[in-house]
Amino acid sequence: MKVVDVAEFYSELGGGVRTYIRQKLLAGLRTGHEVVVVAPGPADAEQRVDGGRIRWVKSPAEPLDSRYYRFADAAQVHRILDLERPDVVEASSPWRGARIVGTWSGTALKSLVLHNDPVAVYGHSLLDRILSPDTIDRLCGPFWSYLAQIRRSFDTCIVAGAWLAGRMAGFGIDATAVPFGIDKAPFTPALRDARLRNAMLAACGVTDANAVLFVAVSRHHPEKRLGVLIDAMARIRRARPAGLFLIGDGPLRGWIDRIAARVDGVHVAGAINHAALPAHLASADIFLHAGAAETFGLAIAEAMCAGLPMVLPDRGGAAALAGPSYAETYPAGDAVACAEAALRLAARDRETLSRQAAEASKTRVRSQLAHCEHLFGHYGDLLPATKRRAA
Repeated sequence: MKVVDVAEFYSELGGGVRTYIRQKLLAGLRTGHEVVVVAPGPADAEQRVDGGRIRWVKSPAEPLDSRYYRFADAAQVHRILDLERPDVVEASSPWRGARIVGTWSGTALKSLVLHNDPVAVYGHSLLDRILSPDTIDRLCGPFWSYLAQIRRSFDTCIVAGAWLAGRMAGFGIDATAVPFGIDKAPFTPALRDARLRNAMLAACGVTDANAVLFVAVSRHHPEKRLGVLIDAMARIRRARPAGLFLIGDGPLRGWIDRIAARVDGVHVAGAINHAALPAHLASADIFLHAGAAETFGLAIAEAMCAGLPMVLPDRGGAAALAGPSYAETYPAGDAVACAEAALRLAARDRETLSRQAAEASKTRVRSQLAHCEHLFGHYGDLLPATKRRAA
């Protein structure tokens, strides 16, 4: 089949969506399906990459994040879809891209793929210190109504896990869980390197080789709550020597740099080459995460495959990947509880935790190829009815 993904938030400088889509292009090549991405960019262009194609549509820049652009001309996207004549057309966000796909007059199977939960990303992240998540969900009733209306323009809606499908069902939105996956092969505990570990500790300004080396991998965005991790690190260091090596970049980088500079033992490494990430993960002692709005948690899954014990918030895709044999959870947004969970985990046997994390990854984390085979199979099951309707 031919799948065209109208990817509103795809950028060559992006994070999870970029990783997911690039792996889907490769999976299409391996499984015999053609995958084409339509994305907003600085100029009209077409490029071949990873066994598929990306068609860039000239669009205005996103004002809050210069790495991204925003679709403006629906007619131009419609013309591309008419020319491509896909069997399946996907919208990778519920916003402008979904409205563009939903109003296209073509007869392809239409799929809404939800890469995030906007209420959790914005509402919970910004307001759950003063309001309960249930209250925030109720206050966001107009959004749920909007999403339900958008959903009716599509033949299917894909989410990253059963827990999220259940959440959507609670708001009257029918969604199918097709658990996301990662490229598991590069991530292994065998890459643990004492010299790299010492170098990471040194970057944190920590000279005690017995200190606990925490690592976090995260885009610098409000939903990731990196301030919670930095605050927690200040509390952890009152109890024992420790360092936090923070990998990632994003629109809040300046603010992260400023608050990190006030806490000893925190090093903001910025973005690193993805090829170097597996060794950095395996060489750390514990993975820290604060984002409670994850739909899946790519970085968490990669850390698990690398054999990293982890400290995770108790909501969202992060909690869905947690397990008591290798992780501690804490109430989302609570830096004190995060520090306490980190200290509990640090007191447990690291080798046992690492072994349990790597073992759990064999069943709890699927490969991206397995995800795509599931996804393409789901589309294949629906296509006959779509073609009968078109006829």
